[in-house]
Amino acid sequence: MKKLFKKIFKKEHDPLSADERMKLIESSSKLVGPGVFYSTLIVIASFLPVFLLTGMEGKLFSPLAWTKSFILIVDAFLAITLTPVLISYLLKGKLRPENKNPINRKLESWYTPILVFCLKWRKSVLVVNCIALLIGGLMFTRLGSEFMPPLDEGSILFMPVTLPDVSNSEVKRILQVQDKIIKSIPEVTHVLGKAGRANTATDNSPISMIETIILLKPHNEWRAGKTKSDIIDEINNKLQIPGVTNGFTQPIINRINMLSTGIRTDVGVKIYGSSLDTIEALAQKIKKALEGTEGVKDLYAEPITGGKYIDIEAKREAIGRYGLTIDDVNNVVEAAIGGMTLTTTIEGRQRFSVNARYAQEYRNSIESLKKLQVQTMEYGPIPLDAVADIKISDGPPMINSENAMLRGSVLFNVRERDLGSTVEEAQDKLNTMMTKLPKGYYVEWSGQWENQIRANKTLSLILPIVVLIIFLILYFTYNSMKEALITMITVPFALIGGIFMVYFYGINLSVAVAVGFIALFGMAIETAMIMTIYLNEAMNKMVAKYGNSSEAITTDILREYIIDGSAKRLRPKLMTVSVSLFGLVPILWATGTGADVMIPITVPLIGGTITSVIYVLLVTPIVFEMTKQRELKTKGKIDLIDATH
Repeated sequence: MKKLFKKIFKKEHDPLSADERMKLIESSSKLVGPGVFYSTLIVIASFLPVFLLTGMEGKLFSPLAWTKSFILIVDAFLAITLTPVLISYLLKGKLRPENKNPINRKLESWYTPILVFCLKWRKSVLVVNCIALLIGGLMFTRLGSEFMPPLDEGSILFMPVTLPDVSNSEVKRILQVQDKIIKSIPEVTHVLGKAGRANTATDNSPISMIETIILLKPHNEWRAGKTKSDIIDEINNKLQIPGVTNGFTQPIINRINMLSTGIRTDVGVKIYGSSLDTIEALAQKIKKALEGTEGVKDLYAEPITGGKYIDIEAKREAIGRYGLTIDDVNNVVEAAIGGMTLTTTIEGRQRFSVNARYAQEYRNSIESLKKLQVQTMEYGPIPLDAVADIKISDGPPMINSENAMLRGSVLFNVRERDLGSTVEEAQDKLNTMMTKLPKGYYVEWSGQWENQIRANKTLSLILPIVVLIIFLILYFTYNSMKEALITMITVPFALIGGIFMVYFYGINLSVAVAVGFIALFGMAIETAMIMTIYLNEAMNKMVAKYGNSSEAITTDILREYIIDGSAKRLRPKLMTVSVSLFGLVPILWATGTGADVMIPITVPLIGGTITSVIYVLLVTPIVFEMTKQRELKTKGKIDLIDATH
């Protein structure tokens, strides 16, 4: 071991003087410094659409963009400051030339013949790439769309809805039956059901809506071949109770949807108008039209009518005959049914009101209410029905309003199909109906579809501006529009691999996938910049040796130096790409909470990185050669780009 350490840290004779070494480090830093600076600007600029996202998607992905940007800034600063200093101290002695490195020689021996072949058959190579780009475009049109990938929270929120006039005792019975059946499923570890609502503005659930949180066991304890969708289907099949409409979502996403859109399902059709009866009729028509649509699950029209109310109307003549007042009757009704506040007790820092009302058996039916005693001064106690008419009437179980208008909703979840195509098919079915709505009534699509439209609008507005900004950065880098275009051409071909991989992975387009393509955009241009810098360096060497004229520079000489600029610096190009791939590939096997979002970001990055490096290594030299040949033909010389400016 001691000998090994001595061999590693053995001081070798340094063929360079201190001044020569510093000049060499300085020239190398000047070569890569501008590329590092401008590539950092490009990657940061490519994340501009992510910075401008709003809503839930902005809160989720903007930290990723900020983290990436700060890391790149620090990395670029260290690359142009600390790295040259460390090189001056650590890289001493006799260094092995690049052509003596066995890895580099092997890579060049593989790459050079392929590049020579591509340069020889350059038109065919370009045609193949264009065909691949066309196929990628067709695949892109076949991809489904959704707002966000379905995040597995490790639990299920079961939200059945009963009829509006359901009683407390019936809800309690249904809740107990459902919890018992759900607990019998082997993958379920805990079940917690809740009926009614808290006395808060954020929880407006009526008594008819039950919320049951189902906690699942770890995946390795599930039955073989069982998925979360299978478990939901099994629960749904076992809980087919008459008068109860089942609904399934997840606890966290449900709260997010409720707070952001007011819709507790994936998609909601909001109906606005001035009459509850008309809104109810329209909601039922919409529900009927959506029935049978592929992907539409848990279809449910929120009941606007059907609530039951106890109307107690005082008989004024009877009240006067018995010497009573309206307040006397109201006090009896209040004390018996609603409860009367007697006092307030203070327990530490908390205050509790003490209420009193009749026992349930005295108020659980119309006949019981009619027998309630009203005390009179002359006639003693008399029944309540002697001085009041008591009956049950229909009315709205809950009045929802939005934008100063009454609102009804038709709700549904999307499963076994992408959100975008499901909603588009649903909209096609409702188009005819939408043109025949009564005057003053209109419909809006809400839920995740609303968020998806907003995110797509933001990205479509910002992306062209970002492309323009990146093009300007490239132009200022090279001071040449042609060189900037050569670098930008990489982007669509980089997207090919991303689209292919997304398609074969069966992933739908979402904001997460868009973030992955945005990150790929910057990485592809960064890789192309490295190649362009080395190719321009080779052109400078060629002109220094042969001069800059069409008579001195032949096609063979030009191709020789293009091959030299492409192959001699192959290792740093592959190292740049490999570092990215080594960090991304393990994410494909990630599991647990969060993996559902990270994988859609990673998949286009991996596929696009692979195709972009293939394009940069094989096609960029072809385009570069064709450009320089055209310059020699039209101008009699080539345009030189100073890679160190």
